Amino acid sequence: MTSSPIAPGSRLASRLGFSDRVFIGPAARGVARAIEDGLERVETGLAEDVRVADPLADAASRYLYEAGGKRIRPVLTLLAAQLGEGNTDEVIDVAKALEITHLGSLYHDDVMDGADRRRGVPAAHAVWGNSIAILTGDILFSRASQLMSRLGERAIRLQADTFERLVLGQMHETIGAQPDDDPIQFYIQVLADKTGSLIAAATQGGVIFSNAPAEYEEPMRVYGEKIGVAFQLMDDVIDLSAKPEDTGKVPGTDLRAGVPTMPYLLLKAEPDAASVDLAARIDAGVALIADGADPALLDGPLDELRDHAVTQKTLELAHAWTQDAIDALGPLPRGTVREALTRFAETLADRSS
Repeated sequence: MTSSPIAPGSRLASRLGFSDRVFIGPAARGVARAIEDGLERVETGLAEDVRVADPLADAASRYLYEAGGKRIRPVLTLLAAQLGEGNTDEVIDVAKALEITHLGSLYHDDVMDGADRRRGVPAAHAVWGNSIAILTGDILFSRASQLMSRLGERAIRLQADTFERLVLGQMHETIGAQPDDDPIQFYIQVLADKTGSLIAAATQGGVIFSNAPAEYEEPMRVYGEKIGVAFQLMDDVIDLSAKPEDTGKVPGTDLRAGVPTMPYLLLKAEPDAASVDLAARIDAGVALIADGADPALLDGPLDELRDHAVTQKTLELAHAWTQDAIDALGPLPRGTVREALTRFAETLADRSS
């Protein structure tokens, strides 16, 4: 007995992380089918666009692409495009270019963060070294630029502005907040630049290059950026309770590496003696780890941080950004696209439960 094929709405809903009730009805299933068809075109194109004639560059550039990924940015581009003419050739090129930009940023991020693994495989720099990993990211950025250059000045500007923000976000995360900066607002801007800008470009690009009504462009840009910030804030919460058997990461990976997260920043702002003491113990542990101590020495303080009220405040902040993203969709017409974007946002907000 052969199994029934999975309906396009079910496949798409699974990719976005929610039930397929959004894609009930002929019109909604048509939207889902269009996005699935677009994704097939994107995947076929990506497999070709990341190839390089040089054998070493080819192996390195295909490495993280072949490791998989949910392709959330292309999905959001294609979903936004259903507000206009749908999967135009230009929309497919934008979806590919922004996914390749994302891939390139992963090579750089893993070098900057010293990450050991990515998408279930050793990080590229662990295989080929830092220099090759960085240069591979550069190759991928150039491929993304080539794709965007086909589409004219508007696309080139979108790519260039987004790339600048990605770099600034990584730079600011590296140097940290300065004495005159508000640490929490500084951190939010880092999240907006490093994550929000690329998702915003994906949703905005879907509107522009499907020739959707111009009044949808700004709401979709705002939605994408706010979703990116909410996603990273939620990750800060999840990071403190990560299960190594599920994620391959020990809880508090960023903090152990000296990278501040929102719960830690909120803790540093708390005036009570217990919070000040916990922050001091975390700082001392991070310094010892930097000098070669066992990262496990922070297990206890990070357990305390997970149970501290500031972690719940971070969760509430993530929910607030999620709601702001949903509210930004107000000018969009009611229907499958708006409902799917809303459900995607709500699903992100539920990830910590």
